[in-house]
Amino acid sequence: MKLGAFSVSLSVKDLQKSKDFYEKLGFTEMGGNMEHNYLIMKNGDHIIGLFKAMFDGNMLTFNPGWDQNAQNLESFDDVRDIQKRLKEQGVEIQKEADESTSGPEHIYLKDPDGNMILIDQHR
Repeated sequence: MKLGAFSVSLSVKDLQKSKDFYEKLGFTEMGGNMEHNYLIMKNGDHIIGLFKAMFDGNMLTFNPGWDQNAQNLESFDDVRDIQKRLKEQGVEIQKEADESTSGPEHIYLKDPDGNMILIDQHR
């Protein structure tokens, strides 16, 4: 399964404080918008998303169709195909993608320890 770019999405209380902290670790802003309460930051190939008041807890995030620089990949596994394969293997999907659509869509699932995983396709 090709899951695309990987990042960790962090639920933060104070976006500016979190941004300042991660800059001290060498992360720089690569996307997002303070006014919309989220930033995407990068250090080498490592990506974190900082999200204020958008979701509870932290989660692993995969972006089918993107590389680690948010550039489109020539070929990738569509989130609907990923969903189908996961369901065939007995994985419970918390939020399913609409299989009658194409383009941007996402699914949520949990690992056996309750950690949230977001598979978020932007194209």
